[in-house]
Amino acid sequence: MQNKSQMQEYVLNMLSTELPKQYFYHCPEHTLYVQEKTQEIGRNEGCSEDELNLLNIAALWHDTGYIRIYGNHEEQSCLLAQQYLPEYGLSADDIDTICGIIMATKIPQSPKNKLEEIIADADLEYLSADTFEIKSQDLFHELQWLNPMLTEKKWNEMQISFITKHKYFTRFCIENREPVKQIRLDKLIHSLL
Repeated sequence: MQNKSQMQEYVLNMLSTELPKQYFYHCPEHTLYVQEKTQEIGRNEGCSEDELNLLNIAALWHDTGYIRIYGNHEEQSCLLAQQYLPEYGLSADDIDTICGIIMATKIPQSPKNKLEEIIADADLEYLSADTFEIKSQDLFHELQWLNPMLTEKKWNEMQISFITKHKYFTRFCIENREPVKQIRLDKLIHSLL
């Protein structure tokens, strides 16, 4: 049985070597960011160490499906997790929980419990981060690589629509991230005027 640090190394290496280099947003750095944010939000939401561990593993695996497919990658992420997680000593129940957490990142998000709400918020926490502009540009370039017809104007319109419909689920993000997200939204709207 392998340990958790070996799992981290394995997944990050898989993402580094198997994702297209044009995935500027969905990359190993995004995975690390989501892991960090699940821990921050989870602690603020009163998660136990076991819950934080499950969140950490789910965050690590949540975008691995991108190595197989872009759309509906979450299902592939779950299949990969189900294939590899038994090697790390995780029970079938834990793997089911992890897959539920991973599926909560699917857009539109519809988390069904606290852990799913936490990863849903962590995955889109960048909407209120200081690095929003950089991460937004990374996502634009990734999507433009997939669809060369995507213009910056169309991208900004897509972002405005997405951010307007988006909502955080956890108390921590509603209180601490939502106000900043609204400032980002106002700035985007004004950039199109």
